Amino acid sequence: MSMRKKIQKKFKTRGYSLKIDALNSILAFADQFPGDDEGEAIDLLLDHLQMENLNSSVVDAESVQGVINLLLGANDAAEEPTSNASSLAFIDAFLVPKYRYDSVKKQFIEHTTSLPVHGEASSKTQVYRERFMLLLQRVSRAELFSMPAFDAEKSQFDNSEISPIQSLVVQIGRKWVMGVISQLEDGHFYLEDLSASVEIDFQYKITTGFFTENTIILAEGEMQNGIFQVITCGFPPLEDRDKTLNTHSGYDFFGNGMLTKEDRIRLADLERQAVNETFVILSDIWLDDEEKVLGKLEKVLDGFESVEVVPSLFVFMGNFSSHPCNLSFGSYPRLRKQFGKLGRMIGNHPRLKESSRFLFIPGPDDAGPSTVLPRCGLPNSLTEELRDVIPNAIFSSNPCRVKFYNQEIVFFRKDLLYQMRRSCLIPPSAEETDDPFQHLVYTITHQSHLCPLPLMVQPIIWNYDHSLRLYPTPHTIILGDKSEQKVCKFGGTTCFNPGSFSTDSTFVAYRPSTQEVELSGL
Repeated sequence: MSMRKKIQKKFKTRGYSLKIDALNSILAFADQFPGDDEGEAIDLLLDHLQMENLNSSVVDAESVQGVINLLLGANDAAEEPTSNASSLAFIDAFLVPKYRYDSVKKQFIEHTTSLPVHGEASSKTQVYRERFMLLLQRVSRAELFSMPAFDAEKSQFDNSEISPIQSLVVQIGRKWVMGVISQLEDGHFYLEDLSASVEIDFQYKITTGFFTENTIILAEGEMQNGIFQVITCGFPPLEDRDKTLNTHSGYDFFGNGMLTKEDRIRLADLERQAVNETFVILSDIWLDDEEKVLGKLEKVLDGFESVEVVPSLFVFMGNFSSHPCNLSFGSYPRLRKQFGKLGRMIGNHPRLKESSRFLFIPGPDDAGPSTVLPRCGLPNSLTEELRDVIPNAIFSSNPCRVKFYNQEIVFFRKDLLYQMRRSCLIPPSAEETDDPFQHLVYTITHQSHLCPLPLMVQPIIWNYDHSLRLYPTPHTIILGDKSEQKVCKFGGTTCFNPGSFSTDSTFVAYRPSTQEVELSGL
């Protein structure tokens, strides 16, 4: 493949199209690295270009040349610790690569063509199929369900085999099955896999987590009178992140580009050294409540302006208005002015304006085309005044992914705890924990999905369901929720809720180098 075609393909994969002058500039840049057959220099260029928060997906020469000059300057300079700006990469949900698992080839296949927002009817079916296949291939490596190639006697006692639901018609005795919980008839629940469906009896022992429609479970039981009587059931076992990466190396699941082993080692070392870097995360910043919210926000900014090392990142998560921005919302001009006021407030803190990045993530009731997930960033018409004052502000999607050196962080703003509890088919088990937030974290990590709710409860753009996946499990998950502050560490993942700043005046200071979470408030 020629270098020209390779560049065009890499940019197309990230959602960009190139003007001729931009392509020529990139070709000249690539010529300076003659031994780079894998195109790692182009990947690095793309990584930095994504941090520029371009207004259009059509890339021109001016945008490219600025990044090229930065990279060539860094290449000529002596190696130094990466600055705050370049240590962070922001990945919009609509730019996350899509992979589907091929059970025949036993590998992931990347979707390389463009994805329409309005999918066909078959796209909805694919949502459930791809979720199921993703977890099934993960379960097949679990010690309990992986069948040894030899020693059949051992496999009968120490290992369990997952049976297709279709086989329950002819097999007798206890069996393990895996499927999606669905309600095909009112009051009757079924378990579905790729082969068939079977009615299940819900009177059984369950593990930790919220069991709702659309969640995928493993169940042990036997057929009685045409109904699968479940003895025990739970979510598919979680897999260690390193094991996942070792099994599926060479895939860019997170969306920040592939790194060489040497780059990962270098970034890990820089991450360990960045002990002073801090993220400040606030959720529910009602800009129309000047007396209560903006006044307290200014106190927060004043406090961090005076610290020795200012935070490298401020994350402002919606909602940005105390009233839903729907068709009856008539205060858009006022909200636009409030964003401008927030920009001037940040601008009055010169150290923060100069050294910190500001990430804005829309909430469920903020302005936007619809309430489906993923949500695009806040419209430019609302944030134009703020952008004029804070040009390095980033307005990303919900959810949003952030890469800090090697660390993968996912931000998601939704009142998920309330909806998951309301959608539960049976009360969650209190055997291991009675903390609802721990049940929530257990559910989303084991489902490898940020929002495993029924689509009728929370609509999702079918072709972009992959942007809500948690696979491999990220290092940190921030769930912006109106419920109380919570932090939970489970399976190597740190998960926390910063609380509602407008309601409780709470926020979180997070130190990514050590994954330390400091629950804060005024």
